[in-house]
Amino acid sequence: MSEPISFTPGNLDRDSTFYVAGHRGLVGSAIWRKLETEGFTQLVGRSSAELDLKDRDAVFEFFARNEPRYVVLAAAKVGGILANNTHPVDFLSDNLRIQVNVLDAAREQGVERLLFLGSSCIYPKFAEQPIRENSLLTGHLEPTNDAYAIAKIAGIMQVQAVRRQYGLPWISAMPTNLYGPGDNFSPEGSHVLPALIRRYDEAARSSTPVVTNWGTGSPRREFLHVDDMAAACLHLLENYDDPEQVNVGTGTDVTIKELADIVAKSVGFSGAIEWDTSKPDGTPRKLLDVSKLSNAGWSASIGLEEGIKATVDWYRSNLAAIRN
Repeated sequence: MSEPISFTPGNLDRDSTFYVAGHRGLVGSAIWRKLETEGFTQLVGRSSAELDLKDRDAVFEFFARNEPRYVVLAAAKVGGILANNTHPVDFLSDNLRIQVNVLDAAREQGVERLLFLGSSCIYPKFAEQPIRENSLLTGHLEPTNDAYAIAKIAGIMQVQAVRRQYGLPWISAMPTNLYGPGDNFSPEGSHVLPALIRRYDEAARSSTPVVTNWGTGSPRREFLHVDDMAAACLHLLENYDDPEQVNVGTGTDVTIKELADIVAKSVGFSGAIEWDTSKPDGTPRKLLDVSKLSNAGWSASIGLEEGIKATVDWYRSNLAAIRN
């Protein structure tokens, strides 16, 4: 059992071992880039082929061998609405196993500082907007991704339990919709923004005259560039110490129609845009209250149009190797 440690928020030691779980994913790779830029010299990462985080013995052996001082748990099984709704067992079971194994091994090794990353889907479907952190567990979840949400809620609870029982200053952060380099652009598994980028880019390349999107385009969503997310993670690790999870977002949102127009402009699509109103819209609005994050001294810096243009450029430069 690890002994409680005395921790005061401040700059992390750039020469201590820092493990980024999920360092090849959208969020993890951005955090890795940020830490390299900030001068961390002992970064540790393992691909899923090198270390299966669902294998408890392998995870404990990894932690015992590497003895990380800091950990960001960005590894997760993720996907869009279709994937979550079709494979809820996988999203619940895989994420629970990943989290429990990593958090238990980190606790056994007495990891000083750990950041657990979740998702804004942890909040009730009809939570008051913008969504505050204290909305957690106050209502029913969105049924299409409730299995994933329950797993992430369990992770928050475990971080809070470790703080109470072992005195380790671990924290949790819940990002809004993320996008950027390294995203999943597959037709079946992607989220709304990368799906739009792929759809409009393919339409622009093939001179398709019309692109049809689902729904009315009226729902409002918030988007945060993953490089901003990475900056927020390091800021929280160095400046925040509290049991309650922190929302990470921009505090502003756009309609899906506005988003589609930005994407179309970014890829150079000049055709018509139509909306199939027989298809569902989903939740009318999903915006995070980022007051806690602002009070901790951080705010986003990458504008949506700027971020989407950069993501389109990255997507086109990496078509051959992109995740499908």
